[in-house]
Amino acid sequence: MAHGLSDEQIDRLKRGGHDMVKIFAAYASARLEGKKPTVILAQTKKGFGMGDAGQGRMTVHQQKKLDREALIAFRDRFNLPLTDEQAASLSFFKPAQDSAEMRYLHERRRALGGYMPSRSSAGESLAVPDIGSYGGFAVNAEGKEMSTTMAFVRMLSGLLRDKQLGPRIVPIVADEARTFGMASLFKQIGIYSSVGQRYEPEDIGSILSYREALDGQILEEGISEAGAISSWVAAATSYSVHGLPMLPFYIYYSMFGFQRIGDLIWAAADQRARGFLLGATAGRTTLGGEGLQHQDGNSHLMAAMVPNCRAYDPAFAGEFAVILDHGMRQMLERQVDEFYYVTLMNENYPQPSLPAGVEQAIIKGMYLFARHETAAARGSVQLLGSGAILREVIAAAELLASDWGVDSQVWSVTSFTELAREARAVERWNRLHPEQPARRSHVQASLNQVAPIIACTDYVRALPQLIASYLDARYTVLGTDGFGRSDTRSQLRGFFEVDRHQIVLSALTALVHEGHLEANVCVHAIERYAIDVDAVAPWDA
Repeated sequence: MAHGLSDEQIDRLKRGGHDMVKIFAAYASARLEGKKPTVILAQTKKGFGMGDAGQGRMTVHQQKKLDREALIAFRDRFNLPLTDEQAASLSFFKPAQDSAEMRYLHERRRALGGYMPSRSSAGESLAVPDIGSYGGFAVNAEGKEMSTTMAFVRMLSGLLRDKQLGPRIVPIVADEARTFGMASLFKQIGIYSSVGQRYEPEDIGSILSYREALDGQILEEGISEAGAISSWVAAATSYSVHGLPMLPFYIYYSMFGFQRIGDLIWAAADQRARGFLLGATAGRTTLGGEGLQHQDGNSHLMAAMVPNCRAYDPAFAGEFAVILDHGMRQMLERQVDEFYYVTLMNENYPQPSLPAGVEQAIIKGMYLFARHETAAARGSVQLLGSGAILREVIAAAELLASDWGVDSQVWSVTSFTELAREARAVERWNRLHPEQPARRSHVQASLNQVAPIIACTDYVRALPQLIASYLDARYTVLGTDGFGRSDTRSQLRGFFEVDRHQIVLSALTALVHEGHLEANVCVHAIERYAIDVDAVAPWDA
């Protein structure tokens, strides 16, 4: 192949990946393929153009600098208009303003929108429908029994019917659409397929049969969380990349999110994604029988580390509706660069109507759900519950009143993360403005700084501990540290010591330490509720 070539010509032979003619020819050929995907394999060799200093050598990886002779040889190789001294001192060379090189560079910068690379953060503003049009059933639930997952699917169905927002919604699932009760959407909007449906689904006789379509709206990615989150990122950044705001909802088993694809979620945050991540069948004790693989006690702690991720763990459908409304308005109307992680449960229980005027407190992270007062109280405690465990906290408050004559306030904590972030910001403001009246965070203003506080969650203790340093009252935390287990919900909550009886015992213990009760009260409680004092700690079991 080299017959007839001079030594200089042979020396200038390039590998395919360095030969501009070959690269141009490869791209030209690829474009002629039309709609077919084309792969270009560009074979290269390290150190191109470095000559004896490292061309074609693996050691060029460790090459830190070139000596004088190598720099001059490099200049000669590429015909750079530099003197020996300029080459040796690494002087910059700028072509003439009217040269072909400069004209090309200016043309490309103009075509790319300017000389300073930038991302667009503002685009078309999308109106969000009134919460009553899709979430009225949740805000005014009146005790109807449902899971928060099913409430979400019903709200999503309502939003999809909105003429303006509906076409911009991108529902995404990895593999569990039926598990999450989304089969009704198959007929309503269909599953996107670039080739339509080319087979007869196994459930063709069902009214909720699987349906693929060219104009389908659901993205069903198969068993690939990485693929699903990548589709979510594409839709969540469309407002910036394409000037077309979209609203993606990616719903998945909560254990399969931050723990499996946390780096991709972090990349999404860095790209200023806007959308919703829904961690379904959430919590460590809500998914009976699935054990370690599916039971999530960590995701909210991981979400707390992502600066522009707003993480919420609502117990009730009405709380979720408020969070959904707020998130959509932040991202679509106010165009704030943030995204939302919300955990949903598969446990069916009566959903209360939302108390009036608590919307702002829900978004801040907590609101007063109920008070329990006795005629002659022996003490008072503040009970904080989030997500799946709030109902255990409510039950514990009733036992404290009926069995022990203890008053309580029950607080629904929708986000320990948001409480901690605001408290941290207030603490910083006070530190930097010593001459101004001190501010108080929402968690500090809400809670009595005297009565003991018991916080209980279906996640690891480190999550409620995020607010510990901002509280003056005695603070006790119950959580689900340890590995998941396969059992019933009641057994799991007993095992992890987050059930109503453990909450009552924790409250009584705190009152004993505060001098309001005698220690034998705790002994009686242990006997009354048959608490196994010799059980191995759940995180050691």
